[in-house]
Amino acid sequence: MLNKINLLLQKLMPVITPASVVIGIIFYKSLDDYTFLVPWIFAVMTFTGGLRSNFHDLKNMILHPLPLIVSLISLHFIMPLVAFGTGSFLFPDDPYFITGLILAFVVPTGITSLLWVSVYKGNIVLTLSIILVDTLLSPILVPVVLKWFVGSTVEMNVVAIMKGLLWMIVIPSLFGMFINQFTKKEITEKLSTMLSPFSKLGIGAVVAINSSSIAPYFKGFDAQLIKIMAVVFVLSLMAYAIGWICGLLLKQDQSTTISLMYNNGMRNISTGAVIAIAYFPGPVAIPVIAGILFQQILASMIGSIIEKMQQLSKKPQVFSR
Repeated sequence: MLNKINLLLQKLMPVITPASVVIGIIFYKSLDDYTFLVPWIFAVMTFTGGLRSNFHDLKNMILHPLPLIVSLISLHFIMPLVAFGTGSFLFPDDPYFITGLILAFVVPTGITSLLWVSVYKGNIVLTLSIILVDTLLSPILVPVVLKWFVGSTVEMNVVAIMKGLLWMIVIPSLFGMFINQFTKKEITEKLSTMLSPFSKLGIGAVVAINSSSIAPYFKGFDAQLIKIMAVVFVLSLMAYAIGWICGLLLKQDQSTTISLMYNNGMRNISTGAVIAIAYFPGPVAIPVIAGILFQQILASMIGSIIEKMQQLSKKPQVFSR
């Protein structure tokens, strides 16, 4: 029964996340009181993701690191640089929006990218490795890259951000990996099956609660807000395109290219929302929440494009060498 519920929620993910944003904004007075639950819900979600990988996966990817290294460079340097340049050009007098754009594209890759990679026959091992390594490095990479781009323009507590990422992401992930590594496969699969639907519902809960915290900024729906949402949408598309280009430049096969696309295009955007709301002024969270609106919808759109390209191509591989 839980497996059927999980499959249903998996299909509904493109609807659940934007709907959760709307629910959070409408019922912000009720949901804002539950902000303290977000780190705990997030830890359970990350633990569930950690159950899917183990230390052997990490070892295998370390032996063939090129796609992983390129993915990390794209995730934490190229896209933040593009976001910084775009924000500085379009919002030169608003450091909070610039910071929010950088934050939306500097957080680690999304755990849900594994869902889409498996659906469209991408490289599962590579995806798990990128998620794992990126997750473990996030307490260092995220605050350092933010500090590098933002500097003293916006005040931030780097140590607090690192601690938050450590407790919400790294420790639960390592715990999940430890269970995968040292327990029977049946136990890991049973635990993963039991927790997966709650993890997907947890994404909706985190998004709704975080959206409630910035509801006042979304109530004044104006041209500036539309502009921010359009910029985030275009940058998100660019992230997928850069992932695809990386696959072509590295002359990778179709499955690896699909993995690079999804891991570069999808972000652990809920983490970005938690960081924005906990450690920054309210306006910083607006671009991040806008990213939540588009993330699952864009993932579905990209998947449809992959399917059409596969149908039109006479060759078995869409992305040839």
